[in-house]
Amino acid sequence: MQDGEEQGDAKKLTGIAVTLADLLDYQDDAVVSRTIIGKKTGTLTLFSFDEGQGLSEHTAPFDAFVYILDGEAEVTISGKSLQLKEGEVVVMPANEPHALRATKRFKMMLVMIRS
Repeated sequence: MQDGEEQGDAKKLTGIAVTLADLLDYQDDAVVSRTIIGKKTGTLTLFSFDEGQGLSEHTAPFDAFVYILDGEAEVTISGKSLQLKEGEVVVMPANEPHALRATKRFKMMLVMIRS
């Protein structure tokens, strides 16, 4: 690991079996995040969203892979709305506007790999 790189919780979780959805809780009227791996080359972050909470439209300079661990979400990519539920995934392409909103409480894993 180079100086300045964050490891997040990766060291704590190395060599043990865990259930991703159990690594963070819901909070009323909030979005909660927990970085598992955070490096210059990419990140793996868990999020929980209370019903009605979300992330407003934005762009990112790299592709983002979203895996719904629990609940239901509306994901909008370049104006196209998708309804995702537990077990479903979507890739949000680099430089395309996207947003997320909890139609029901949901948890997701977000993987971003920088190139």
